[in-house]
Amino acid sequence: MQKSGEIELVNSVNPFRIEGQKTGSFEIVQQLDGEAPDILAIPVGNAGNITAYWKGFKEYHEAKGSQLPKMFGFQAEGASPIVQNKVIKNPETIATAIRIGNPASWDKATNALKESNGLIDSVTDDEILEAYQLMTTKEGVFSEPASNASIAGLIKLHRQGKLPQGKKVVAILTGNGLKDPDTAISLLDNPIKPLPNDKDSIIDYIKGAL
Repeated sequence: MQKSGEIELVNSVNPFRIEGQKTGSFEIVQQLDGEAPDILAIPVGNAGNITAYWKGFKEYHEAKGSQLPKMFGFQAEGASPIVQNKVIKNPETIATAIRIGNPASWDKATNALKESNGLIDSVTDDEILEAYQLMTTKEGVFSEPASNASIAGLIKLHRQGKLPQGKKVVAILTGNGLKDPDTAISLLDNPIKPLPNDKDSIIDYIKGAL
């Protein structure tokens, strides 16, 4: 369909998408007063983000002399082809946005990891959900499960004693929680209660919940 000229695929193969995504790294450096973090943690699915961010950090370094970060990529355990160094025919994970068994930007992501002296690791669905709930309840940040692979990965490394102390670390959250509301609903302590289309009923329910 793309070859017909009627549809444009904006995936990790599309160079214009990579050029757009890389500007996220510019923003990070600018927010950190002109210096890149020591470590950039990022979820890895189709591997476009890690490719783009590394490209951006390199370009900023070449233009402004900023340091280069180590790229820490994290895949879901059930969809971790780069970690396992093999295509996963039937990837499975609750983190649907990174449920990819053969990343389009595999080679470029591998280059980013090697050039930055970074690492690639996997996290379980339980670890992802732990990070997901932590970010929501403690930080007020509602992101989709896949986003929290970066947070889960950092927590895992910290618990293993493998996260360097005294380093400036930035974790990328790649998607809003509303992309996957079913997961949020499934984790609620109180089930959702349908209410009549009536103002007083809604106000009474809200008051009762406070």
